[in-house]
Amino acid sequence: MSSDSWPPQLKEWVAKCLGQITDSNRSEVQAELKQVISDAFAAHCLWTTDWAGVQLKSLLPKPPPVFNNLKRKSIENNVPNTKKAKKALYKNNAAAYTTTDMNDQAALSRRAERFQREHELERTKHSRSAGAVKANYQHAHLFNSRTLSSRSGSPHTANDEPEGDPNVIDWDQYTIVGTSQEIFKDYLRLTSEPKPETIRPYAVLQKTLTELKARWKAKTSYPWICNQFKSLRQDLTVQRIKNEFTVQVYEIHARMALESEDMVEYNQCQATLRTLYELGIPGKVEEFTAYRILMFLHGRNRSELNLYVGQLTPRQKADSAVKHALEVQRAQAMGNYHRLCDLYLKAPNMGAYIMDHFIDRERVKALMAVTKAYKTIPLSYLQKTLAFDTLDDARMFLVQHQITTFTNPNSPDVEKTLDCKASIPEINRVFEEKYRKVIIKGAI
Repeated sequence: MSSDSWPPQLKEWVAKCLGQITDSNRSEVQAELKQVISDAFAAHCLWTTDWAGVQLKSLLPKPPPVFNNLKRKSIENNVPNTKKAKKALYKNNAAAYTTTDMNDQAALSRRAERFQREHELERTKHSRSAGAVKANYQHAHLFNSRTLSSRSGSPHTANDEPEGDPNVIDWDQYTIVGTSQEIFKDYLRLTSEPKPETIRPYAVLQKTLTELKARWKAKTSYPWICNQFKSLRQDLTVQRIKNEFTVQVYEIHARMALESEDMVEYNQCQATLRTLYELGIPGKVEEFTAYRILMFLHGRNRSELNLYVGQLTPRQKADSAVKHALEVQRAQAMGNYHRLCDLYLKAPNMGAYIMDHFIDRERVKALMAVTKAYKTIPLSYLQKTLAFDTLDDARMFLVQHQITTFTNPNSPDVEKTLDCKASIPEINRVFEEKYRKVIIKGAI
């Protein structure tokens, strides 16, 4: 059970509890903490428990000690009578209390810092220099000196960190370093603790990505490519590798999924990328910010969209892809279907692949407005206004939506004219049946 898979709320609660440990309750708190987490893990409720409301019995305040009157009188009788002696006694007591208190506070601070290591690692990985990237390559960033030496059998060096407190829980004990040299490996869902001989190390994973990109350019089938990318992502996860290479893997897989209309894998990649970006790891942040806005428009999730747009940085808003996505939002909100279809044709990067999933809905909404304003509409006008590549595409769109009430159905496409009044009931029916509800596969 690795702490990497814990929810953030659980990590914060554990750090808070460990920060309250004293010498008198240390063993009791650690034993109860292990038991509570183990029970939650066995019950599959790590993510559903309100950890902020969980209280350890071992951390509850203890009743104050009761002193008998004889001891109190004895202490009072020993108080010096002279003013000079009292002053010296108070000075010594204050110094002793201050020293004890400072020592306790220092110990608590060291303990809290030690158990905040998980959070610190995540926040500092992205800012490491090239030397740190090399250390990542060797997997040294995944372990402390004690864990690494115990697995490799190598002796401690002068630069090794001192051995940690044996009474402290080792949250990294389940992290592994792979030893497999296989470039390709089928994806299998883990049902037990992974074995190093089945996991590829960082250097091999880099070769795997290079080969997968070459296979994709050579038109290898997407199902096989997707399977290999999922296996690659799994090996990164179990080894807790989170750096620019990890971001690159998820970005490439997300683009391939968009191109192959695999919204399940795309949404999984997008969710992980958002977490990696929040850690400060560099990547194509603006590009995927634009994709996220378009996905909100696809799902018609206005509340989440407004909240997300309100959190955009000036740099993100200045990016051309983000500007385009915000213009799509504005055109959709205003019902400006002419502008919306024009933006569909000019979508940067892979934005058009996402717009493909909701452009037909917007075209039907445009037809609902146009047919109420005109008696007849030439098919050629619909082709240009609704951004169809050819007249045949425009006609097939109408046929697929059972909108076939032309005034001259036997005429060539270039002369066909749609009868607006007769088409209104069919257009309304199609919208209610097909586009009123939005279903997004793999939405997270």
